Amino acid sequence: MYATTAEAVRAFRDRLALPGLVDVHTHFMPERVLDKVWDYFDAVGPLTGVEWPITYRHEEEQRVALLREFGVRAFTAMLYPHKPAMAAWLNAWSADFAARTPDCLHTATFFPEDGVAEYVVRALEAGARIFKAHLQVGAYDPNDERLEPVWGVLAEAAAPIVIHCGSGPVPGKYTGPEPIARLLARHPRLPLVIAHMGMPEYADFLDLADRYPEVRLDTTMAFTDFSEQFSGFPAQDLGRLADLGDRILLGTDFPNIPYPYEHQLAALERLGLGDDWLRAVCHDNGARLFRLA
Repeated sequence: MYATTAEAVRAFRDRLALPGLVDVHTHFMPERVLDKVWDYFDAVGPLTGVEWPITYRHEEEQRVALLREFGVRAFTAMLYPHKPAMAAWLNAWSADFAARTPDCLHTATFFPEDGVAEYVVRALEAGARIFKAHLQVGAYDPNDERLEPVWGVLAEAAAPIVIHCGSGPVPGKYTGPEPIARLLARHPRLPLVIAHMGMPEYADFLDLADRYPEVRLDTTMAFTDFSEQFSGFPAQDLGRLADLGDRILLGTDFPNIPYPYEHQLAALERLGLGDDWLRAVCHDNGARLFRLA
């Protein structure tokens, strides 16, 4: 399967004359944490009514090698805490991973807790280039007062935050557009990257991107056959994707996807938004955001 995937991705890149892909939504984390994430996806079928097999359930070294074989020139280590006193430890692991994996964009995370602003500043000083926030798993309000200085620091640093704030695959207490709208009203320059295109509240998050020029969206799992079963993207909003073509970034959720990597690319191509749009989404927007040579 992997040879076929590498060939399919290479053909996609060659047709578009891309030097590679920039994937802003891939997961690397400590082994015991990732095992628990995989346990969650193994059990998520009863929640969504759809089985969720992990396609790339491999050791870390093989997962990195696969992304390189697919031609991904820059990727992330999306990781997230679900309780206090976890984020700083995850950040230390991620800093080490980035140091030994030069094509990984140094990724960090945070949680509403005492000392959060201090360890976010330390992560930035250590070279973090992108952050992850997961409102569904963390079950926290982005407007928690303990996070207020964090948002200010990240806005000032222009550090993108990939934020899972849509209500898919299952809603959480603080998911949906309303908490994010309140956050952006206070921090309009905050460079949020709405994970999964805001699935399933696509239109609402597109509205926020229209209103705030530093808001972007990632494609993670959107438009795929798997997601279209239960969170179909509204056909009437396809034109809005074209209008926001400079602020949509490739994301895949590798390795936690129930289909081969190339299917995300094929799902984007079949939207029919043109080669220039695909080049921007799959490479140019990310390369510009992270100032890749």
